[in-house]
Amino acid sequence: MKQFFNQVQQEEESEINITPMLDVVFIMLIFFIVTATFVKEAGIDVNRPDAATAVKQEKANILIAIGANNDIWIDRRQVDIRSVRPNIERLHAENPQGSVVIQADKESKTDTLIQVMDASRQAGVYNVSIAAQDQ
Repeated sequence: MKQFFNQVQQEEESEINITPMLDVVFIMLIFFIVTATFVKEAGIDVNRPDAATAVKQEKANILIAIGANNDIWIDRRQVDIRSVRPNIERLHAENPQGSVVIQADKESKTDTLIQVMDASRQAGVYNVSIAAQDQ
C-alpha cells in the first residue's frame, strides 16, 4: 500500500504547471497591444496634388485633412476653423514629438490651408508639412 501512495505522489510531482507560462504570455500580449502604433487617419479621402519632390514623413502624428469644399477634418471629426488650434494643442500635448501633416485636396482654397498652418504654429507646432502624392 505504501508503494502505491509513493507512486501516486511521484505522478503528481511530475506534472508540469503551465499557469506561470500562460501568465507570461498574456502579459506579453498586453504589452504588444499597448505599445503598437496605430495608423491615424484624418477622416476623409483627399485627392492630393502630385509632387516630384514628395518625401515620406515618418512621425506624422497630427493629420489634418482639408476637403474639396474647404471642410476641415481632424481625428475623423469635422471641425470649424476656430477649433483647429485647440485640437492641435491637445494632440500635441499627447505626443510632443509629433508633427502636423496637412492633407489638402486639389480643389480646396489656399486661404483655408494658410489658416490651418497659422493655427498649428499658434498652437506651438512649427513642424508642419503638406501632403502630396508621389509621382
